[in-house]
Amino acid sequence: MVLTFPYGRETRSLDVQDNRIDGILVSGIHDYRPEQSPEKLVADALANPIGSPRLSELAKDRKNIVLICSDHTRPVPSKVIVPQMLREMRRGNPEAQITILISTGCHRPTTREELESKFGKDIVREERIVVHDCDKSPMVSLGMLPSGGELIVNALVAQADLVCSEGFIEPHFFAGFSGGRKSILPGVASRKTVMANHCSEFIASEYSRTGILKGNPIHKDMIWAARQAKLRFVCNVVIDSDKKAIFAVAGDLEKAHEKGCSFLSALCGAKRRIADIVITTNGGYPLDQNIYQSVKGMTAAEATVRDGGVIIMLAACNDGHGGQSFFDQLAGASDLNFAMNEILSRGRDRTIPDQWEAQILIRILLKAKVILVSEAPDDMVRAMHMIPSHSLQQALEQAEAIIGNKEATVTAIPDGVSVMVV
Repeated sequence: MVLTFPYGRETRSLDVQDNRIDGILVSGIHDYRPEQSPEKLVADALANPIGSPRLSELAKDRKNIVLICSDHTRPVPSKVIVPQMLREMRRGNPEAQITILISTGCHRPTTREELESKFGKDIVREERIVVHDCDKSPMVSLGMLPSGGELIVNALVAQADLVCSEGFIEPHFFAGFSGGRKSILPGVASRKTVMANHCSEFIASEYSRTGILKGNPIHKDMIWAARQAKLRFVCNVVIDSDKKAIFAVAGDLEKAHEKGCSFLSALCGAKRRIADIVITTNGGYPLDQNIYQSVKGMTAAEATVRDGGVIIMLAACNDGHGGQSFFDQLAGASDLNFAMNEILSRGRDRTIPDQWEAQILIRILLKAKVILVSEAPDDMVRAMHMIPSHSLQQALEQAEAIIGNKEATVTAIPDGVSVMVV
């Protein structure tokens, strides 16, 4: 059987004997064919908001409007969503001052070239766009989160008459699902706030897993933060493997988001097939630009690889590790068990940058070996306790050597961020 996987902006293929394949876990999203175009789906969602008046109604008499948009690491089809949201707001108030605020969270700033790729040159040229910086942007405190951390957000949000957001919904490896409330926390929050929410206690919770919202302490904080920041309206889509919208919701940040999550859950669930070797990806560009983001795809493999098995992670990682603190925590760990215990001993107010990503990667590495097929430097990959490789065939041979069996069983997850392994 020829297995094909997304890799950056391209694909990579691998021949595997049929009798070795335990399963191919795929999301039903990729086979779902909506009757309407992406533009019409978004238009209908905006015309029929869930639990909220139309955006045009909310915009009436609101002079200072902030539209929070995702950054360069998210494949949100903003060219479809944002023009319609802008028209809807201006239909309600043609004189409104609208600021597009890029929710980078703790990521690097989005470049002008990336903004033009995301929105098109016209919007970048004609609209006011501000890129959030979790360390340098003017901030305002809005109180204490349920977790005890302080909610500090971009001042543009706190000072706005109306706050709305666009985004997409996908399975998320510790928030349950992306989208909705995440536009505020971590999207436009301070680093201090993000670290309090991403504490080791919450990351270790059995409810902080893909597809789980009920009982999820991270989600609870995020909802509170979004309400406190007065996020009044969201427009979120579900996308297929071509990054095209196949479903859209708009309206109240919880009610609309929950409907999108329900749609996604019905399509994304895949029964786990335990195997010696699991091959997974981060769905290609833009989600596989660095090792940091690629941990998401690894968690899908984590759920279906046998203890002591091997995960082959296919991710271009052209930007390297994606976070210096993330890299340092792995590279500085001579013993992974000791490193994990050290992370778990830190209280909610002692979280260090990127600790959550290191914690999850260490958890995975304590269960299975990870071979990373990427463009990242070999020394970097080795320093992070993974095995570098530059082709799927080479990686498979390395995995077979680790297992000690050239007939080791294989499970494939072509898009690890779109599947919920149950």
